[in-house]
Amino acid sequence: MPDKSRLPDPEQFFPELREIAGALTRVTMNGSIPRRTIHLVQLRIGQLVGSTYHTVRQAELLRKAGATEEQVSSVVSWSTSPYFDEAERVALELAEAVFTTSPLNERVPDELFARASACYDDKALWTLALALSQMCYFVPVALIAKPIPGMPLGKNYSS
Repeated sequence: MPDKSRLPDPEQFFPELREIAGALTRVTMNGSIPRRTIHLVQLRIGQLVGSTYHTVRQAELLRKAGATEEQVSSVVSWSTSPYFDEAERVALELAEAVFTTSPLNERVPDELFARASACYDDKALWTLALALSQMCYFVPVALIAKPIPGMPLGKNYSS
């Protein structure tokens, strides 16, 4: 396991980041969708962007949220995996639609939105959208600064 990040902990320069990150987490963990679903989509985003840090972190959080090893292991192949229900599948499909390019089509077509609306009410859809946007906040940090995978928050950057 790497023992050094590229950059030091950003909180030494920007102490307000802890408050911002905490607020984002409180918003996404409001209870309108299961924590497991949030960590499923965030794990998939980590995989899509090639972030070892997020893949390791979200897999750990997904396990803590009650996911089985089969579920954690098959997030990468969710579309053919038997381990996810319809709401989880549509959440994973939304994550992929938002985080992968589609030069010829709208990323989130009306048909996908309609299926998501059948599984989630307005607050839950907003929560899901904000859980995806939360990763937009953290992905550049992970790809540029390379925090140490598997280390707890506050100990994932070298000095």
